[in-house]
Amino acid sequence: MNYRYRIYPNITQEQSLLEWMDVCRVAYNYGLREIKDWCNSRKCMVDRCSIVHEYIMAADSPFPSEVKQLNALPNAKKVFPRLGEVPSQVLQQAIKQLHRAWDGFQKVGHGFPRFKKFGQFKSLLFPQFKQNPVQGVHIALPKLGMIPINLHRPIPSGFVVKQVRIINKADRWYADINIQCDVNVPNPMPHGHPIGVDIGLEKFLATSDGVLVKSPKFLKVMQSKLKLLQRRLSRKKKRSFNYEKQRIKVARLHHTIDNTRKDFHFKQAHALCGAGDMVFMEDLDYRTLAKGMLGKQMLDSEAVASLRASAGFGQFRTITKYLCWKRGKFFGEVNALGTSQECPECGATVKKDLSVRVHHCQECGFIADRDVTSGLVIRNRGIELISTAGHAGIQNAYADGLPGAEVSQSRSKSKTRKGATRKAKK
Repeated sequence: MNYRYRIYPNITQEQSLLEWMDVCRVAYNYGLREIKDWCNSRKCMVDRCSIVHEYIMAADSPFPSEVKQLNALPNAKKVFPRLGEVPSQVLQQAIKQLHRAWDGFQKVGHGFPRFKKFGQFKSLLFPQFKQNPVQGVHIALPKLGMIPINLHRPIPSGFVVKQVRIINKADRWYADINIQCDVNVPNPMPHGHPIGVDIGLEKFLATSDGVLVKSPKFLKVMQSKLKLLQRRLSRKKKRSFNYEKQRIKVARLHHTIDNTRKDFHFKQAHALCGAGDMVFMEDLDYRTLAKGMLGKQMLDSEAVASLRASAGFGQFRTITKYLCWKRGKFFGEVNALGTSQECPECGATVKKDLSVRVHHCQECGFIADRDVTSGLVIRNRGIELISTAGHAGIQNAYADGLPGAEVSQSRSKSKTRKGATRKAKK
């Protein structure tokens, strides 16, 4: 697990950290330049060279692999003494980060690694320690000494500190401490009271138990102040002292929005885990949906700086999945196709536009809030999913006979339509 703490380095330590980040950025860019040169030298036509320019390398030149570049660091420190200021393992992690990005490009399908501009390298990784670096209210780092740390929650007994990542966010410093305990944690099995969760724009979430949570819209609330700060930033001369001060103000406001939003996500996820034993959500790709017409409204649940990673709803789903695992609750994702157009009582299709906020089934007469109805459908699909092949003996996990189900689910009963259950999608 990762525990994040706020640290308070003094001016000398802060300058050293910023200098180390810039050195790691230069090493990262140098290694990427070697890779790009090697790749460009293999692009020459068989019968002719390019008119503009050509990269000339020997045909038997090996690819600048991770091991090759790591072995070249000791000699590089003799030529560039600036590299010797950074702890050796921290500098090695910058090269390893480059090759993780290269492997992502080769195997996963990510984009080609990009050069890091000045100020874009925001973290340093200390991969191992001989002893616990957290000592009282300080953390001990190589070549930096003791740094005050706000240990707002103690490290659990039995856990060992494996590595520490120092992060600079909006001129504030954090320490991500990776702790590990050699225990076997089994995945939670389906049991207890199920809850279907529908996430939307008008209401942040609606559960199958009838719980509705209004969307806070953190970015929209602070948008006027953010707009003012960004306008002032655009009028400053780049790289000037006033530009840097104003940039930090904008970054701090984004950071405040991010922290407030993430705190809200964690609290709602804990509330879901406390209300039921099984949580089901839709398997939507929120990154694709965030590129549409309502992208800004969807991303109002996510930090702007994290736009590349996922949409706000995706962050909430990830947090909920993590907390369910941590608290021993079962988490599942169901097919999201037509959850708002299906009646949870009889399974009939009820077509309705986004403007219609009440579900009214003409077949069985079931009337309920549109979002709550979607949560009921998600819950029913989740129960069908865990009742299929591969989960033998869990067929009794329906909501009808569970404690508390008769209180919150008066008309909706979990039953399979037409006497058959769906097969689990592979």
